Amino acid sequence: MTKKLGFGCMRLPLLDTKDPTSFDMPLLEKMTDTFIEKGFTYFDTAYPYHAFKSEDAVREALVKRHPRNAFQLADKMPVRMLNSKEDLDIIFQEQLQKCGVDFFDYYLLHNLGQNSYVQVKQYECFDFIRRKKIEGKVHYIGFSFHDTPELLDEILSTQPGLDFVQLQINYIDWENPNIQSRRCYETARKHNLPIIVMEPVKGGSLATLPSEAENLLRTCNAEASPASWAIRFAASLKGVCMVLSGMSSLDQVLDNTSYMTDFYPLCEEEISIIEETAAVINANIAVPCTVCRYCERVCPQNIAIPDYFSLYNNAKRTSVGSQFVYYLNIATQRGKAGDCIACRRCLGECPQHISIIAALEKVSAMFDNRSLPGRPVKE
Repeated sequence: MTKKLGFGCMRLPLLDTKDPTSFDMPLLEKMTDTFIEKGFTYFDTAYPYHAFKSEDAVREALVKRHPRNAFQLADKMPVRMLNSKEDLDIIFQEQLQKCGVDFFDYYLLHNLGQNSYVQVKQYECFDFIRRKKIEGKVHYIGFSFHDTPELLDEILSTQPGLDFVQLQINYIDWENPNIQSRRCYETARKHNLPIIVMEPVKGGSLATLPSEAENLLRTCNAEASPASWAIRFAASLKGVCMVLSGMSSLDQVLDNTSYMTDFYPLCEEEISIIEETAAVINANIAVPCTVCRYCERVCPQNIAIPDYFSLYNNAKRTSVGSQFVYYLNIATQRGKAGDCIACRRCLGECPQHISIIAALEKVSAMFDNRSLPGRPVKE
């Protein structure tokens, strides 16, 4: 892999933001074509992305329209969804069919952490992907990881034959005590394993910054987008072979490819600016949600958890008023924040290790007891 930018297929362009399967296919095709025309080849999807339809979109926009040797495709086994060893091959075959390919260039066990690693060992998932590599159905095998460096070290010490590991790395999470990006990175480096980076822009939150933070970056380089700083931070780390960006517009493709075509690492001055910027941003983030929506899928109350967190963050930065209107709009169709029954199902799903129940209590305190002038809150 010569160019370090990968196209993440978790946040594809939509015609209706409320429907994760309403792909804007003409736009997605244009984005895909442009990405390849610029010399980039790596595409990353997963079984549950876009309500289990991301793989289908990849087939239509990429696989059917480009020669197989023109791209590299990564997919992931959803280990948290497994109920038996037999599920492994059933899902794998389904993924090949949905993507329209005979093999995957890169294949990962998806979202490993303390809970999912129990299933990984129970169903011998690492043995499964090693067999698929021997069969030629997969060229490179690894896993994506969201947990402690201690668990990462255990996995890498006991599972031979891996080709890479995929980690969440960005300049906000570098020293975050929950994510521990730096220590996980250092653990992977200790094992001499190539690193693929996910969430370099942290769900898009590092593309739209508080004005004070953005001004710091603009002072150093007036032309560089905030997203470019985040992606270059990750790509500058030794041992990083690929940085994924979940792109949802042609402008994002053009911006990302513009500075990653002839990539150059951050200099010392730029690293110092990044550190200052991180301090400003961390002072403004109330709930560090990346809108992966894993929590939402298991919520028995149908609470729009990521959407409420986004509104809460915006309200903390600006004002409650306009965000409350959006909250009411969502709450007419979904559970309110205060409807949380503290079942704790969401906690095991969150890659960011957010205290979701406590955060929903704060959202509820901000929004659930308010009303528009002359109009009661709709129950």
